[in-house]
Amino acid sequence: MYTERASRLAGAVLWTGDGAGRVLPDGCMDLLWNGGRLLVAGPDTRAYVTAGAPGTWVGLRFHPGSAPAFLGVPAHELRDLRVELADLWPASEVRRLRSRMAGAADPAAALEDIALERAVPADPVLRALVASLDAGRPVGVTADELGFGARQLHRRSLVAFGYGPKTLARILRLQRALALARAGVPHAETAARCGFADQAHLARDVRELTGVPLTRLLAAG
Repeated sequence: MYTERASRLAGAVLWTGDGAGRVLPDGCMDLLWNGGRLLVAGPDTRAYVTAGAPGTWVGLRFHPGSAPAFLGVPAHELRDLRVELADLWPASEVRRLRSRMAGAADPAAALEDIALERAVPADPVLRALVASLDAGRPVGVTADELGFGARQLHRRSLVAFGYGPKTLARILRLQRALALARAGVPHAETAARCGFADQAHLARDVRELTGVPLTRLLAAG
C-alpha cells in the first residue's frame, strides 16, 4: 500500500509504502528510510524497478532541483543510483540520524523533521526553470527568459537535476501526460495537450522512459 501527503518542507512530498514497483522518472530525488538504513534515491532517467524489501519504506521526495543543496552533492553524481546516506555524509552523523529514526514513534514525521532542520532556502531561479518547462515552454525560450546561455543552463541543470534541461523537460512532459491519461483523457488528446507530435510519439516516449507500453502502465495504476 502506498500513501503520500504534502510535506511541511516546501514543494516536497512525504510518502510510505512497501517499496515494490516501478518508480518512474519525475525530476525528483528522495531521502529514504527502511530497515534501519538511510538512503538517497538519485534522479532517474528511466524507470527503476524494485521488488521491495521487508518492512515499510518511508520517503521524502524533494521538489525538483532542491535535494543537491540539502545533500551537498551535485545531482549528476547520483544519477540513476540508490546510495547509502553514509556514503555522502560523515558516518558519525548518519549513525546519530539512524538511531533517531529507529527510536521514533512516527518515522515519517522524524524523516521530515530531519529534512526541515537541514533545509536551505529554495533557489528561485531553479523554481522558475522547473515551472517554465513544466508548463511546456521550450528550453531555448526558458533560457532566454532566465538570462542564461545554453551551456550555462546545461551546467546548472546537471548540478540541480542530474541531467540537462531537455531531459528534464521530457520527463516533466511524461508526468503531465500520465496525469491526463490516468484521468481518462484519450491518448490522442493527451498527446496534443502535452506537446507530443502525435499519439505515436507519446507511446514511444512512454516506453523509452518507463520500459512498458502506456496501456500496461495505466492498468497497473
